[in-house]
Amino acid sequence: MTWITIALLLAAALVVLHFWWQSRYNSTKEALSWLRRERDQLEQERNEIRKEVGSQQNALFDSMIEGVLLLDEKGRIQHANQTLLKMFGLTAERAVGSTIMESLRLHELEAMLHFLEHKSRIMGSEVNLPGQEERQLSINAVSVKDAEGIHSGFIMVFHDLTRIRQLENTRREFVANASHELRTPLSMIKGYVETLIDGAKNDHKSLDRFLLTIAKHTDRLTLLVEDLLSLSKLESETDRLDLAEVSLVALVDGVIEEFSSKASKQGIQLNNNLPKNLTLQADENQLRQVFFNLLDNAVKYSVTGSHVTITSKPGLSNLLEICVEDNGTGIPQDALDRIFERFYRVDKSRSRESGDTGLGLAIVKHIVQLHGGTVWCESIQGEGASFFFTLNTALPA
Repeated sequence: MTWITIALLLAAALVVLHFWWQSRYNSTKEALSWLRRERDQLEQERNEIRKEVGSQQNALFDSMIEGVLLLDEKGRIQHANQTLLKMFGLTAERAVGSTIMESLRLHELEAMLHFLEHKSRIMGSEVNLPGQEERQLSINAVSVKDAEGIHSGFIMVFHDLTRIRQLENTRREFVANASHELRTPLSMIKGYVETLIDGAKNDHKSLDRFLLTIAKHTDRLTLLVEDLLSLSKLESETDRLDLAEVSLVALVDGVIEEFSSKASKQGIQLNNNLPKNLTLQADENQLRQVFFNLLDNAVKYSVTGSHVTITSKPGLSNLLEICVEDNGTGIPQDALDRIFERFYRVDKSRSRESGDTGLGLAIVKHIVQLHGGTVWCESIQGEGASFFFTLNTALPA
């Protein structure tokens, strides 16, 4: 009986132990399953956070006006923002995963990466980007290291200097041209004054002639300074439009009246063929300057017995097209693309003789652009010229 009892007790203990281990196993299994679910949930949340941070980072990069390039430690592109892709004419699919030489094809950039393997950064290195219109780029680059100081990649930032360089060249040309234009009448005035000081003032005939010449060059100098100031305000965009409803017929009639005496003496007929009820929102003073400069130009280069006519017609997309046409000497074809440049003159000697500053058409161009329009010229040499410009009729009041 004793052995039977012991066996039963052992069997009962084994059964209890089995159920206890089964319970522990199930509990552990459930705990592991819960831990796996929690791990998967945390991993999913981490991936979502990483994805969101990556999207925000990419959005930040894409909003930058500079081109940004992220590369791994082997120099392969990991990310290129939209500015850089546009700068080099690439797509993200073509750029990502490729090397600099495979995508950007600039040996200077590859040399920079080799330099950054030994140095931490490069600041303001300039390279020329070849193409139909060569561009100049300034590049800042750094070598990236992880928390343990191990090299992990590169960051390169590209800034397009082309517009800045063009503005610098334009400024230098402007200063040089303005200096030359100002120096010419000043030299003439100085020369005549010195002649008078040396004794010519005692000759009344010479005195009157010299004083008239000095007055002429003084007027030219005054006109040049006024045009320079006007153009400077227009180009710096400090001259804002003072919009109001303008009757073009009345405005043009007023400008024609200013030229009537001069045109009559030269036998030139001025015709205002604009519709009587033609009005639009515009800056009246600036628009008057446009017509004044175009009529002044037409009268200067028209011959006796010719005519200058102003007409208009509706254009596309709320634009009004206006034409100032003459049948004067005309403009050579190779000069048509340059006549709106500052200080450009087709006939330099005749222009200076007539008091032309070389800025009138440049002023016209900027005023028309401020009004949302464009200006151009068509001409056949010996038959006259037609100056066209458009005005936006939908400018807000």
